[in-house]
Amino acid sequence: MLETIEKHIRTIEQTTLSTPEAAEEFRIQYLGKKGILTALFGEFKTVPNEEKKAVGQALNALKTAAEAALASVQTASPTKKKGPSEDYSRPGYSILPGAHHPISIVRNEIVSIFERMGFAVAQGPEMEDDWHNFSALNFPPEHPARDMQDTFFLAKDPDWALRTHTSSVQVRTMETQKPPIRIIAPGRVFRNEAISSRSHCVFHQVEGLYIDQNVSFADLKQTLLEFARAFFGEKTEIRLRPSYFPFTEPSAEMDIWWGLENEVDHRMTKGTGWLEIMGCGMVDPAVLSSCGIDPSTYSGYAFGMGIERIAMQRFQIPDIRAFYENDLRFLRNFTGAL
Repeated sequence: MLETIEKHIRTIEQTTLSTPEAAEEFRIQYLGKKGILTALFGEFKTVPNEEKKAVGQALNALKTAAEAALASVQTASPTKKKGPSEDYSRPGYSILPGAHHPISIVRNEIVSIFERMGFAVAQGPEMEDDWHNFSALNFPPEHPARDMQDTFFLAKDPDWALRTHTSSVQVRTMETQKPPIRIIAPGRVFRNEAISSRSHCVFHQVEGLYIDQNVSFADLKQTLLEFARAFFGEKTEIRLRPSYFPFTEPSAEMDIWWGLENEVDHRMTKGTGWLEIMGCGMVDPAVLSSCGIDPSTYSGYAFGMGIERIAMQRFQIPDIRAFYENDLRFLRNFTGAL
């Protein structure tokens, strides 16, 4: 067997592989699964123990010689130029247009309407202390909003929480500006609520504040009616229902007529046809005093609305969770919508 191996080594040394076809044939002959080396390694099991060392070394030398012969052919072969991976003669891909998120579309339109009515945009932090989020707004210590099941408190400091409304921006504005004040405060807010088709733990609000001398509830109603007709249409119907909020007195909730034309309408309005879109009221004198404004001289109104609820009405979206799932099939519906 040793003589056979040495014979093959001499043959390889005298072999010239001049073409790729010859190299492939050589590879199959010596290194293929059914080649000479495979057969010889199979016969190696029958070699007597005293000869195994010499035969094993010879087999390794044969394998090395075969691999070296193939490697020399690959090194000597000219490298083929690779063409472009793409066919540049093919028509190009069209660039997909971007899309505004439906929440941004609605927020921008709401802000634009109130800016035309003389309101300025105010911003504030999303992490708020107890004073700006609760105490200055007349929330008593036992109010449910201060409980862990309703608010996301920061673990390291229970006096700080993710803001539950953008009313905190109103407080900061009243502390730093003198009347007359006319602002809107759009932003993201957080509440520890169960997620369903109608509610979410993260949502967006736009709140408004107007403080001046002789401001009345009639001024508030007219402002909201102008907004509703500018946003929803000139024939929009609204209604104000008595309600309660710690920071306004008197307080009301405003509904718009949604309609009862399909199943979505029935589900969203609970069969009434009216959809609540905001809370409002006259700023409580205690809130004015807390912020350093004399309630005997000034009065004002405040309102706040959820953007998601309005966007659902505008685009006939039955489930609020669609806004937060980042599904491209959903978002592409708003391409070109401004």
